[in-house]
Amino acid sequence: MSIATNPTAPASAAPRSVLVLGANGRFGAAAVEAFHAAGWRVLAQVRRDPAPGLPAGVVPVRSALGDTDALVQAGAGASVVVHAVNPLYTRWDAEAMPALRAGLAAAQRLRAHFMLPGNVYNFGAQMPALLHPDTPQRPDTRKGEIRVAMEAEMERACADSGIAGSVIRAGDFFGAGTGSWLDQLIVKSLPAGKLAYPGPLDVPHAWAYLPDLARAFVAVAQAPAARGFQRLHFEGHTLTGAQMLASIEQAAGALGIAPAQGFRRGGMPWRLLAVVGLVYPLWRELARMAYLWRVPHALDGHALAALPGVGRVTTTPIDTALRESLRALGLARRSEAPAQVRSAGG
Repeated sequence: MSIATNPTAPASAAPRSVLVLGANGRFGAAAVEAFHAAGWRVLAQVRRDPAPGLPAGVVPVRSALGDTDALVQAGAGASVVVHAVNPLYTRWDAEAMPALRAGLAAAQRLRAHFMLPGNVYNFGAQMPALLHPDTPQRPDTRKGEIRVAMEAEMERACADSGIAGSVIRAGDFFGAGTGSWLDQLIVKSLPAGKLAYPGPLDVPHAWAYLPDLARAFVAVAQAPAARGFQRLHFEGHTLTGAQMLASIEQAAGALGIAPAQGFRRGGMPWRLLAVVGLVYPLWRELARMAYLWRVPHALDGHALAALPGVGRVTTTPIDTALRESLRALGLARRSEAPAQVRSAGG
């Protein structure tokens, strides 16, 4: 979602500051880029050497998330805290809530607007096809329960301390790095002429191009001072599996990396994942979320667009977003002719 904002502050004013927690992650890195491009002073809390990924001028913060005193000292002056911390998928039970509480503690000490990227796990398999910010949350997975509890904890913290809090919920992330369904499955075998899709091809599924979502965070942060706690939905792209694969094929063709005879298509062995998940925790966790590919869902973004200063919203066309995503994965630099792609197997 490209958001038209007025990113530059007056020459006489110091730039606003944002503390991005978990800046090494996919969304964290996208948020750092977006706030930096909008003229903010960006403090990027990182867990490892950030040099390859941080734009010039971004200030790395190496304070541990749990060291509130050090984090607050390093983040002095930040009016916004973006909680981009995302534990390993198999460690959510143990780490997601403590990480959130640590981020909230820092935001409360800084008196900063606390911002959290949400997802659709909060809604179980009985969710309606269109999800509004006030749609009842009835999770039927452990990860969904954790997400509901995180938002409730955040709402309580905002009420108790008087800070502002914004959850911006989005669909499945893609773009801006690796670790998404796009690169881990759908286009994983693209050089071999094969695409795979996790669900039925006729079911609508919500997607969020990360650079667009990060710019939405900037727009909300720059809106007139938020008060209390709010839930907002980022509309992003809603596509059936068939539409998603067709758009990928078009993007691949524009980059010159589509096989002459067209792509072969495959699916996801969910039953196998469930069985193997008895031994491998990651596969077990993925299998538990399979319903998201069977149940149609989209996000209603009207409340986000209605915020003052956030109304001028455009979405990066899906073909463009996918073309840039493939390029970011290094696929656009491949020089194989179609015949060589075919011979790669897969």
